[in-house]
Amino acid sequence: MTVPATREHNFTDEQLIVPTPLSISYDADLAPAVRWWVGVSQQAFGLETATESEVMLVVRHPASAMPAAGYRLAITDTAITVEANDLAGAFAAMQTLRQLAGPGAFRHARLPKAQLVLPIGTLEDAPGCAWRGVHLDVVRHFMPPRDVRRFIDLAAMHHLNVLHLHLTDDQGWRFATDRYPELTATGGYRRGTTRSYDDAETDRTPHGGFYTKDDLREIVAFAHERGVTVVPEIEVPGHVQAALAAYPWLGTSKQPRRVRVTWGISEDVLDPGPNQVAFFCDVLDEVCEVFDSPFIHIGGDEVPLTAWQGNIAIEARAAALGLLDEAGNPDVSRLHGWFLAQLVKHLRFHRRRAVVWDEACGADLPTDAVAMSWRGLRPAARALHLGYDVVLAPEQYLYLDHRASDRSDEPAAYGYVHTTQDVYAFDHSLLSQIPGGLDYELLEGGMDQLTAPRSARDKGVVLGMQAQLWCEYLDDARRVDYAAYPRLAAFSEAAWGAAPERRGPGTPASSEFMRRLADAHLPRLTAAGVEFRPLNGPLPWQMRPEVKTYGVADLGADIEAAGGLL
Repeated sequence: MTVPATREHNFTDEQLIVPTPLSISYDADLAPAVRWWVGVSQQAFGLETATESEVMLVVRHPASAMPAAGYRLAITDTAITVEANDLAGAFAAMQTLRQLAGPGAFRHARLPKAQLVLPIGTLEDAPGCAWRGVHLDVVRHFMPPRDVRRFIDLAAMHHLNVLHLHLTDDQGWRFATDRYPELTATGGYRRGTTRSYDDAETDRTPHGGFYTKDDLREIVAFAHERGVTVVPEIEVPGHVQAALAAYPWLGTSKQPRRVRVTWGISEDVLDPGPNQVAFFCDVLDEVCEVFDSPFIHIGGDEVPLTAWQGNIAIEARAAALGLLDEAGNPDVSRLHGWFLAQLVKHLRFHRRRAVVWDEACGADLPTDAVAMSWRGLRPAARALHLGYDVVLAPEQYLYLDHRASDRSDEPAAYGYVHTTQDVYAFDHSLLSQIPGGLDYELLEGGMDQLTAPRSARDKGVVLGMQAQLWCEYLDDARRVDYAAYPRLAAFSEAAWGAAPERRGPGTPASSEFMRRLADAHLPRLTAAGVEFRPLNGPLPWQMRPEVKTYGVADLGADIEAAGGLL
């Protein structure tokens, strides 16, 4: 019926035709979820509310114990009763209620004769992972605020509760600051865009855009109204060429350069010094002013050391800071962790918790930072052993910009094959299957559990998981739709935790999900206006024959060569 599936449900063949007006009663702290549901139901069905009617919607706290972010739903011929432990559970309940009403509930205006009809029965549900995230790169290709809000709306539909918004990189700077206006005036656009990773030619068409602070405040508020937290990312000390174009003194060479027009990894990185630390502390002050997320991502991945090695001033700085190798020589590689550590400490002042990509974890980075493991499961295990809490976001399983099949007509295809069934099969329990195995704790619940005080411990906790959408080849909302759906729907069920443990491609559980997806959920996405990838392959206008297609990365071969799961 729903995606993600509920843990327990028992519905009859009877239905409730919800009358209008509908009387509503709710506990005050659960009101935001009720307001959202009433709003979308007014759009789709013309629903009105009143103090009295023949059917009542009741949204309240439960009388008996219930898991964090969980809920119960009971539909009879006279009442719709929602019991939720907290606001997160209430949002999940109302999203489920919308899905139960069928595809018509996702229309933005009422169709002729449309009625709000619900199945009579009961269900009980709760999430398995506290962090159920999706990453959106708005740097490689800018997405206007309306498209970001739409993306959030669709994520919330699938019980995802975190949007990781990638705001800065080599190819652009999208966050407008008051103190450093050149970051967007100069860094906010590039003079062209390459078509592929190994193509030096560009289309010679300027590409750019940025978000004002009020744009982002609106996005944050819109997300809150759907139970989603927006986690911004300001990338350092690599992936900073747009910032260096705006303020060349931030870099090691101090020479003017332009915003990068090609993809890949730039060797143009920050000069890891105190002035650069102060600059980015200023930027983070403004980020914290706009975003109320308890987590702020500060990057830390793919930092070439070329510009630091052999630089006398940088080597002297490492020595002065006591950043030495085993032989007692200055170790400039440790400036990577040191630089990020200064920002981690600064964010503590704002009562925020830093998130970093997994390369950053090590002796020089405080363990109260969260490690986002993109390079695989083994880096996640290492981070957990070092004491970092971890969000699983492995490229080998959850990068949705990678190809959706091995078909030759897959648009702009590169990377591993991640079919819908492959994504559905991902589970945090794969951590126990890496060479040597791993015992770990998974945090359940929602944002309240993620922000609870962190007790002292030797080993980190798995906070949850996140799917990634990098947008080198996703140049507009239509392409993002194609890459995201229906695979993000499959991910949502894996992250929610209601899916059976044995659910690999071809298993009964996987086949059941694919049937439910085709019969019930794709019609909802169609009604919502999502241009998803059809299950049998791309439509003619979804193909991109002009964009180079790369060979298939063989995950099985990579795992075999590594002697076990990566």
